[in-house]
Amino acid sequence: MRTTEINSSIVDGYVGLLDNLSTDNKLDLISKLSASVKTGLSYKKSAFKKAFGAFDSKKSAEEIIEEIRNSRVSSRQIEAF
Repeated sequence: MRTTEINSSIVDGYVGLLDNLSTDNKLDLISKLSASVKTGLSYKKSAFKKAFGAFDSKKSAEEIIEEIRNSRVSSRQIEAF
């Protein structure tokens, strides 16, 4: 089954469930779905832009390096044959 066929069957299933709703409820659902699409698009764009930029810290580079080195854990165990 192709992706478009699967998506179509999912949408058809939802339409079947929503047939029993009143007109007011359907209109309310349409407005909420439209709002969620709009906020979803703006959120994705802002989240993508926030992924870029400089690392911001009050610590010096030496402090950060020392912290990373001290947090390393070695659990290497050599097993006997």
